[in-house]
Amino acid sequence: MDLLSNLVSDQGFITFLFRWVHFFAGVTWIGLLYYFNFVQGSFFAETDAGTKNNCIQKLVPRALWWFRWGAMVTFITGVLIIGLKVHNFGAEVLTSGWGIMILPGAFLGTLMWANVWFVIWPNQKTVIQSATQTAHGGQPLPQAAAAGNRAGVCSRTNTMFSIPMLFFMGASSHFQAPVSMESNIGIALLGILAVLVVLELNALFGGLGPLKKVSGVITSGFLLTGGLYALLTAFL
Repeated sequence: MDLLSNLVSDQGFITFLFRWVHFFAGVTWIGLLYYFNFVQGSFFAETDAGTKNNCIQKLVPRALWWFRWGAMVTFITGVLIIGLKVHNFGAEVLTSGWGIMILPGAFLGTLMWANVWFVIWPNQKTVIQSATQTAHGGQPLPQAAAAGNRAGVCSRTNTMFSIPMLFFMGASSHFQAPVSMESNIGIALLGILAVLVVLELNALFGGLGPLKKVSGVITSGFLLTGGLYALLTAFL
């Protein structure tokens, strides 16, 4: 009991526990994101309509359950980790080498989480419902095609976002940028946020563009990583 009490009261252990769960949920979430974009999409494009319809009814809902709840747990534990860090070291920790690297990653992760819960999942429910109706002799939902396309654009955008997100998350502990009194941290973070808002608006209202191909998604992700890092360090 003493050991358990000490662990519960040990903020270092609590932080580690949050981080452990954060990693576990994040691997689940991003692993399924890559499955959807790198594997399932190509398979659906090549398989017959009956197989695709059957997968949409039986496979996709199961994968989406783990996908969206992996995103939710990742998001919640990420907020807890940052909150505990601020509680322990004060708000100024957000302007430290750790803070200026974790915040762009947090921006990206938050947009990705929002896309999952408020765009991808609602639209995929429409696609699943349409496939189920068709399988039972009904008519496909007229809005299903548009819903599938919008979910696809957001999913590809999330895949692109995941590359710099993972970079900044890792860099917060292992590749911190130097910060000085002359650093314009606020401008740097606002610049990064502006770029991400533009890309997010395209995810919500635009098209795939270079994200149409998997190679384009990966290339765009690495280019975005380099661009965001260059923008950040330009003001430090």
